[in-house]
Amino acid sequence: MATLHDGSTIEVETHGSGPVLLLPVDPRPVEGERADELRKWGMDPALGRSLIDGLRDAFRVVAFDYQGHVMSTPKPDTLTPDNVAADLLAVADAAGAGRFAYYGYSWLALSGLQLAVRSDRVSALVMGGFPAYAGPYKEMLQVTMATHAMATEPRQATPQAAEEYDWSSAEVTTTEEQARQFVTLYQALQGFDDRAVRLSCPRLCFAGSADEIDYDERWGGVRVSIAGPLVRHGAELAALGWDVAVLDGLDHMSAMQAANVLPILRPWLVKALG
Repeated sequence: MATLHDGSTIEVETHGSGPVLLLPVDPRPVEGERADELRKWGMDPALGRSLIDGLRDAFRVVAFDYQGHVMSTPKPDTLTPDNVAADLLAVADAAGAGRFAYYGYSWLALSGLQLAVRSDRVSALVMGGFPAYAGPYKEMLQVTMATHAMATEPRQATPQAAEEYDWSSAEVTTTEEQARQFVTLYQALQGFDDRAVRLSCPRLCFAGSADEIDYDERWGGVRVSIAGPLVRHGAELAALGWDVAVLDGLDHMSAMQAANVLPILRPWLVKALG
């Protein structure tokens, strides 16, 4: 159990042995109707468990459901980059890890970047589903502000087939506090210049080539480009010491599934951590 910046606590599980890897995933598979809903969107209800099982024989995996925690215990005014980094360090401390590798996806990927620029304890960093260079921080603020505005007035959406996922039609089910914490996070990141980041640890950034999300006017009318910066700035990233992988044909949701992540993540970590 780790105590976070707001005094709340989060369960921490450790699996396997070897170099430590912090993995912010839910180690418990989702069950029942919620699992069926996830499958409709092409999601693995046991994503966290699948990642753990694919890594535990080579690493000491420290698993903790930070996404689930901030949704169940919102931090509307305090989910800042400084506090997120402090929370991740608290998890490492609870696991007795001095130095550790970190893999996160989407906003948990940018959280890892914020951690790495604040701490020399990160032995390797893997960012999935969010670019390490020229990231869409402005666009994500617009989307989260729109989400917050709609949080008290959810709209129903008709589920579609996984290959037809439409982010603009997604139902807003978050509470005002749940939504506001991400406004707080992205507001605090508006002055962050990821182009100026210089890290010394091994680092990998990956995304699906089809990870380009167009939101309609209800969501701020913006395009959140995840793959684009990796393609356009590949040379700059390489010059800064990043390894980059663009997964052909995969979108934001498919590129986070264990079957697509593990073939990249595991061998890269084995090499990076020696």
